[in-house]
Amino acid sequence: MQEPSAPVPLPSTALSRIRLRHLTCFVAIAEERTLAGAATRLRLSQPAVSKTLAELELVAGRRLVDRGRAGASLTEDGSRFLRHALEVTRAMESASQALTRESAPGIAPLRIGALPTVAGGLLPRALVRLHRARPHAWVQVLSASNPELVAALTAGRIECAIGRMAEPGAMRGISFELLYTESLAVVARPQHPLATGPDRPVPASALLDYPLVVPGPGTAPRLQADAFLQSVGADAPTRCTETASLTLARAVTLLSDAVWITSRHASQLDVDRGLLAPLDVAVPQSAEPVGVLRRTRTPLSDLAEEVVDLIRAAA
Repeated sequence: MQEPSAPVPLPSTALSRIRLRHLTCFVAIAEERTLAGAATRLRLSQPAVSKTLAELELVAGRRLVDRGRAGASLTEDGSRFLRHALEVTRAMESASQALTRESAPGIAPLRIGALPTVAGGLLPRALVRLHRARPHAWVQVLSASNPELVAALTAGRIECAIGRMAEPGAMRGISFELLYTESLAVVARPQHPLATGPDRPVPASALLDYPLVVPGPGTAPRLQADAFLQSVGADAPTRCTETASLTLARAVTLLSDAVWITSRHASQLDVDRGLLAPLDVAVPQSAEPVGVLRRTRTPLSDLAEEVVDLIRAAA
């Protein structure tokens, strides 16, 4: 079987013909995964995006993007080229920010991702500590579902993410470092009739007498919550609010007699401050692993490493 040939470097004459607009367009196509999406993002017409990509491929002397009905996908050459295109566009973005940002010249944003349950509990503690040590640190957080985090990480839109393991195919080029295992918590406002304290356990079936707030469909916490509810004979509770928004779930719980079934870290900050009370309900202690996702071939920046260290300490 013949070994795959090594990548052929571009001649210097070709490199001199590549412009920043080519790289910006290519990165947008790679991240949006459609030419139409890239056109919308760049505020260009789709023919203009197609023309710019064609120019880049002509200069490169090879196809970088496969176009099809399902969208645009990178070829093997395109995947290799993307890493370098991202480095250039990020460097130019940092240079631009150094010239325009008045309060902290020269600082570029750290872009990270986090599951909503992490963004609402563990991550704030780490960021508070970070800003005490680095008052001018600039962090942008993408709070999204695990598939969205993995896609953003693969495309280079974020440096790292706090999330879960994905399917093996989606984890190509991504490593996972375990931080903790997540379990369910059942919480309500402190004045709730079921908030009787640890000396008076609450039967799980009693939860069905009150409106429930549960995680959005398809998420790991929701699968845990469904298994728990099915164990007490509630396959499809009728008085139920489904949401991936911690802000909405928290508000409904604080303002009513609703019972919130959620990940422990999502409610821990409010429990620690006495705003929510954990109900003494026996819930299955299934452990869902949560950890740091990062690209295997791209080292983290110093600021990203510092944030990861703080998240480890908070976990």
